[in-house]
Amino acid sequence: MRQYSADLTPPWKKPQPVPEVPADPGLVVEEPGTGFCGAVTGCEAGTVTLEDRFGKRRVFPMEPRGFLLEGRVVTLVRPVSGPVRPTRTASGSVAVPGARARVARAGRIYVEGRHDAELVERVWGDDLRIEGVVVEYLEGVDDLPSIVADFAPGPDARLGVLVDHLVPGSKEWRIAEAVTSEHALVVGHPYIDIWEAVKPSSLGIPGWPRVPRGQDWKTGVCRALGWPSENTGAVWQTILARVGSYKDLEPELLGSVERLIDHVTVP
Repeated sequence: MRQYSADLTPPWKKPQPVPEVPADPGLVVEEPGTGFCGAVTGCEAGTVTLEDRFGKRRVFPMEPRGFLLEGRVVTLVRPVSGPVRPTRTASGSVAVPGARARVARAGRIYVEGRHDAELVERVWGDDLRIEGVVVEYLEGVDDLPSIVADFAPGPDARLGVLVDHLVPGSKEWRIAEAVTSEHALVVGHPYIDIWEAVKPSSLGIPGWPRVPRGQDWKTGVCRALGWPSENTGAVWQTILARVGSYKDLEPELLGSVERLIDHVTVP
């Protein structure tokens, strides 16, 4: 005689228990609803972050019976040791859990403005603290020659400068040429403003609009995209919040910042 439970559900129709698996870093699972397959890179607030082999990341809720492990249904749970720590920093470097910030070097990296500094901190902040590199902003580069002269770069105090709109023949190009030396490296990107170094796809826009010459660039961009133009600072914070890692930035900026870090930290 077949046995039934108290709710009269036959046992062969009851959901079978599935194993609970800790969401350890590097564990490869599949989310069956979307077919997304990737390695665990983070686990917090009831969610797990997976990264596929192309570097794309997605966040999923850690629901019961929510994932496939080698084709078997499993329930992911938080690791016994605590929250999963990221294995990479936002810049793509190998993370060093528990590493202390190094005492600041005499060398420095200068950027043009506050937004530039905030973006560099968001993506390269962990790396810079480990290397003991301080980033400061200049509010423009018109006075860069005198600033570099006062800094007096040398073997033990190298200087790196990141410049917006560094294209041949521009004012910024001429200034950079005048101050570059063995211990002072000036590099840049071709964008009018650091906003443009954020990939449009990361912001859900088709592209950065062209702004007529003579018009404030940030204001023109906000008006063209229907963003509030009366407070570009708040718009920037929204843009910055959409930057999760180096993958959200254009290659021209990535290469320039990496060159500056290498220059300042050279033995």
